[in-house]
This record gives sequence, C-alpha cells and structure tokens, in this order.
Amino acid sequence: MSPLEVVRRQRRKEARPAELAAAALSLFIEKGFAATRLDEVAARAGVSKGTLYLYFDSKDALFKAVIEEGVVPLFEEFEAKLETLRDDPERLLREILQGWWDKVGSTDLGGICKLMISEAGNFPEVARYHHDAVIVRWMALLGRAYAIGVERGVFRDMDVETVRQLVFFPLLMQAVWKNSMSCCDETRSLPDSYFPTYFEMIFRGLRAAPVQESRP
Repeated sequence: MSPLEVVRRQRRKEARPAELAAAALSLFIEKGFAATRLDEVAARAGVSKGTLYLYFDSKDALFKAVIEEGVVPLFEEFEAKLETLRDDPERLLREILQGWWDKVGSTDLGGICKLMISEAGNFPEVARYHHDAVIVRWMALLGRAYAIGVERGVFRDMDVETVRQLVFFPLLMQAVWKNSMSCCDETRSLPDSYFPTYFEMIFRGLRAAPVQESRP
C-alpha cells in the first residue's frame, strides 16, 4: 500500500464517526429515536453494522455523538461573542439568536427539538444528557447576554428566566414546526419579514426607558 493510500484510509477512518452521527441524525428526524435501528444507521452511512459497533455501542452513544459533533462546538463560537460584543448588548443578543437559527434551528439539528419533545419521556437518560449538555448551557448563555445589557443600562432589569423563555421560545417553536407541521405549510420557510419583526418586538420590550431630563 502506498503512503498516499495509507493517509487516505486514515483520514477516512477519522471522519467515520462524524459520518455515522450525521446518518443517525437524519434517521432520528425521519423515524424517531425509538424506531431507528442501528443497522439502518450503518446502511445510511454506507458501512457494515460491525463497523458501526467499532465506534458506537448503542443509539444513546450515537445521539451523544450528534450533540458533541454538531451542537457543542457552536457554544464556543457563541460564547466568544460575549467578550467581543460586550459594548453592544443589542447586537450581541441579536447575533446569538440569529446564529442559533442559522446553524441549528433551520438545519437538520433543529429536528432534535421535536425529537426531545416527542420522545424524552420514553428515554429519560437521553433527555437528561440533552438537557445538561445543551439546554442548560444555551439558557445560561442567553442569561449572560441579557445580564450584560442590564449592567450597561441598555436593557430593563426583569426576571431573567422569564426573559430567556420569551426571547428564545418563538425560535424553538419554529424549529419544531419546521420538523413536524411544515408538511402542511406551503411556504415551508420563514418569511423575509420574520426576523426584522421578531427583533423589533424583542428589543422594544427589552430596552430600558430613556432617562428623562429634569426640568428646572
């Protein structure tokens, strides 16, 4: 075997876990977690079931790989914005929310939202992992972005848990809708006016009232 072929095979081997995770995600979204079989994941990825078992020993492990490959790396990108955009809290929150939609909600990863809602009760260990690895970290990120705005006098000081839910849940619902009822929606995509209107409503509610000058 030539050195080039050795390198190619090594690269293929290193890429295989990500390929298997991508195949698992597509099947989880199409069929649900319970109905997906490991041999189907292997077939979708173009490998044997034995090859799959070299990397993953269960569907739970595959689900964790989906999160670790696709979602967790995005947190570093979003969290970096907390430092680079500290002086502009409104832009900070806008870019975090838009970034979630562009890289999660509007992609296949957005199907995880529907998956958790429909199957969390039957797979509590998977749901707990998703809660701890994704939901807790994401809501903490939103809370920190909001707190920066409050500290700088840009946002009103309100209950952080309520604010996080009111700000994020519309996007969460859009991701759920996209992976469930969009088959009944002819448009199948958000209108161009969605995000301008969404952010206008959010920031009108969050912005601190301007300081009134006292009259002599």
